[in-house]
Amino acid sequence: MKSDRAGTLFAVIWLTTMVVATPVWSNPLLDELGRSETRVWSEPFTPGIGGSVEGYRLAERLDRIGYQRVHERPEHAGQYFWGHDVFWIFRRSHRVEGVQLPEVLFALELDRHRDGRVSGFRSADGERLDRAPRLEPELLAESLDGDRAVRHPLRFDSLPEHVWRPLLAAEDSRFFDHPGLDGKSLARALLANLRAGKTVQGGSTITQQLVKNRELTPKRTLGRKVSEAVRTLAVEAEYSKREILETYLATVYLGHVDGLAVHGYGTAARAYFGRDATELDLVQSATLAAMIQAPNRLDPERRPDAVKTRRDWVLGRLGELGWASADEIARARRQPVRLTRREPRKPPARLFMAWLREEASNEAPVRLEKGRGVVVESTLDPLLQEQAEKAVADHLHRLRRQHRSLRNAPLQAALVTLDARNGAVLAHVGGDPRKAEGFDRVRKARRQPGSAIKPLLLLEAFDDCGGEPLHPATRVADEPLRLELPSGPWEPSNSDDRFRGAVSIRLALRHSLNVPFVRVVEHCGRTDTASALRRAGLQLPEPVPPSFALGAVETSPLQLARAYTSLQAGRSLEPRPWRRMERPGGRRLGWEGVDDVRVASEEAAFLVRHLLTDVADLGTASTARIDDVEVAAKTGTTSDRRDAWLAGLAHGLVTVVWVGRDDDQPHGLTGSVAAAPLWRDYMEHAVRLRPPLEPRRPPGIEVRWVDPRTGLRVGRGHSRAEPELFRKGVKPRRKRWWRKDPPTEVIR
Repeated sequence: MKSDRAGTLFAVIWLTTMVVATPVWSNPLLDELGRSETRVWSEPFTPGIGGSVEGYRLAERLDRIGYQRVHERPEHAGQYFWGHDVFWIFRRSHRVEGVQLPEVLFALELDRHRDGRVSGFRSADGERLDRAPRLEPELLAESLDGDRAVRHPLRFDSLPEHVWRPLLAAEDSRFFDHPGLDGKSLARALLANLRAGKTVQGGSTITQQLVKNRELTPKRTLGRKVSEAVRTLAVEAEYSKREILETYLATVYLGHVDGLAVHGYGTAARAYFGRDATELDLVQSATLAAMIQAPNRLDPERRPDAVKTRRDWVLGRLGELGWASADEIARARRQPVRLTRREPRKPPARLFMAWLREEASNEAPVRLEKGRGVVVESTLDPLLQEQAEKAVADHLHRLRRQHRSLRNAPLQAALVTLDARNGAVLAHVGGDPRKAEGFDRVRKARRQPGSAIKPLLLLEAFDDCGGEPLHPATRVADEPLRLELPSGPWEPSNSDDRFRGAVSIRLALRHSLNVPFVRVVEHCGRTDTASALRRAGLQLPEPVPPSFALGAVETSPLQLARAYTSLQAGRSLEPRPWRRMERPGGRRLGWEGVDDVRVASEEAAFLVRHLLTDVADLGTASTARIDDVEVAAKTGTTSDRRDAWLAGLAHGLVTVVWVGRDDDQPHGLTGSVAAAPLWRDYMEHAVRLRPPLEPRRPPGIEVRWVDPRTGLRVGRGHSRAEPELFRKGVKPRRKRWWRKDPPTEVIR
């Protein structure tokens, strides 16, 4: 007993010394993955010039990955300092895309005259940096099945001794004395099992259990036992007792709550007792220690008596070891098992995680079938995802409240955001976040996009159009049209059944006029226009019907978002939900690079995007307008009002929103009512959370002045002059003052 107490005293003194000596604790064992473990990481955030620290929510991003805020320039990795004109970050070393990035101290320079916007970056020695180093990614999930609660961070140095002592009493009382394998415990367990005629005790140490859970399969063979012993000794040789115990406390399995597996004292304390692990009392700590033996059999809600019996045994062991007084144990034993249940935090973006699982199954099918772990570096931005889920849930609730006919209808929505630079999926909401459904409407719901397809038709019109490209001031006839088809005549009409005569393409898009766009497609060639849309990522039937010009084809929100990435620079980007997959040991399983297809010239894409800013300012997408942000957006509404869309770009983010009913019945709302407000509510936060991508005018674009009544170029001082953008070499005739020029040709 004296030797045990001496060992315990030494351990406590040593642990206390470690706490004092290490301002910011880092646990390499917790970071190191076992072969059976899975981790899904977020996109590593990189601050950019032009955004603000508040807009990026940079302090929150750092807090979420365990950084400590200090009151002066950081001295240790894992710290940050927020001053009036500088934001210091001491980034920890971490692995990204197969490369171990080193620790680095750097600063964001803040412009106090521009609301604290980031104006530049510098290193610790004052050297200017071209860009900020990437921050660490956030751990999103430890399972691809969505069945594991998000693990709450736990720091051993913050835990009272009475929280972890019951664990040692129950599982490994000689933890601080043995080298990883405990011969005394094994002999004692063997004797107890022989006397009982069955297994009543286990002789595994905490280190052995940790190795078994993280590294090995459940098979019970001699080879497995030898492997376990060797690995256990290796762990003890490389890591401190403190690191081993902290890792065990942070990862041990403690049953299921609301269908989610609970791992770690931090998560279990909240799930079972509604409090932080640092706030657990002796009774609660002993209850958790009791559950470890058989978490599902010793469920405190279903079998409180069995848990109490085991808990009281743990308390007794504390007394035997001299780790608690007789009075403390007696008081604790008199208390029943009391729970204060709190729903554990679910993994974010459950449908996105299902997508990642499909991708992982394609990259490493055998590995997943055998239950082996995998590391996925995803593209998701967790703050954008949270904002998207909140916006979708709030908007659906608002629509149901405002429209009586929708209160009991199966109304749904989908939202997806792509980075227009590389196609990364930054946010993904495949349905109402408040409903546990498995159907991913972002990827799998195929609906007609309506007028949201119209901007994509102009890519071909402005780029080639049979060798004679059109331009925004091209005039098109908005008058009755009849096309003879094999199935019979087709007479498209505008949504208001009115005709306006000759209109420019700019006005036709601003007011979403149907007939002019059918004429443009017929003029440029139905086949060539359909080919451009296919290159953009849309799936069109063959032969393509003329009604595709009005969105009478089926697509998914993800496909439409991919097509809209072509409006950034003329290249369609394949959406990618991950960048790299690897084994826990670091060996690469897969790599997802940027995959793009040229759809149109950069100049043509710029002209279309510029027209869409006009649609957002003055046209059908005006309800998506955001103050002080350049928005390029287009609504879409099917003729029977079954589907409502808003697709658009802002600050380098492409976001598509769809609203409709799962039973495919009309909901009676237009895109400007059902989809645009959701897009705006989400994007006004999203554009501030990401580094801005400022619009760039290609050198091949020039400004000229046009008389909208005739379509002719005129001088800037002309009474009816309006500015318009053109590609160099593609513009209307110039009106001459000395002669009467006829108006420009009208496409009929």
